[in-house]
Parts: sequence; C-alpha cells; structure tokens
Amino acid sequence: MARPVPVPTELTRPFWAAARHGRLVVPACAPCGHRFFAPEPVCPACWSDDWTWEPSTGRGTVYAVTVVHRAPGPGFEVPFALAAVDLEDGGTLLSHVVDVPVEQVVIGMPVRVSFRPVSDEISLPYFVPDGTR
Repeated sequence: MARPVPVPTELTRPFWAAARHGRLVVPACAPCGHRFFAPEPVCPACWSDDWTWEPSTGRGTVYAVTVVHRAPGPGFEVPFALAAVDLEDGGTLLSHVVDVPVEQVVIGMPVRVSFRPVSDEISLPYFVPDGTR
C-alpha cells in the first residue's frame, strides 16, 4: 500500500504548489517579521492575519530527532529519522532526514531540503545532510 498523500487546503495550497517546483516557502508575518510553520490563519507570535508565503533557503539544523521503528501507517518504510529542523532563515519544520543512516542523524546536524514527489501534484520536503557548511 502506498504512503498517504497530503491533501492541499486553501491555507496550504501555496506551500504545495511551491514544493511541486522544488521551492520551500514558509509563512512570514508582515507586522512582526516572525516566520513560522505550519501555516495558521494568524501569526502565532502576534496574532496578526497579515502574513505571506516567503521563500526559504531550505537550509537548517536538526533541533531534535527520534528514530521511528514502528510505521505510523501503511506505506511508511521503517526505521526513519524524524527531525524538527530549525531553518536558518526562520521557522521549524518536522520532516524525515534521508540519504544517511538513521543512527547518524544527530542534534546540531546541518541539513538542507530535498523534495521528493509522491504524486503528480505533491512533492514532500525531506532533509538531507548539508556538507557544504
């Protein structure tokens, strides 16, 4: 059975459209400058609804990581490293770190986004080691 595919909503559609083209975007609040993820109707820092999708470099650092040994559902290959990644330009994403053995994914590891298609319309943001820093 295939892995579940996210279903874009009105709120998330710009994120998925950018991801399909290999670009990472995150919400950025106009009044306070806070960048955040996941998208919410209002900024979690100041409660303003005046935010826009802004480009991200996709580079970050593993803030926290756990190795998942039990599949959360059909279509997931285990084990996998699930990490909270602090983006260098603001915001935190929860995603898989791939292309490296799970036991080598550690807190403080530099990573960069790598999009992987799961359907014609959806590409998921994974993270890979960033050896350029």
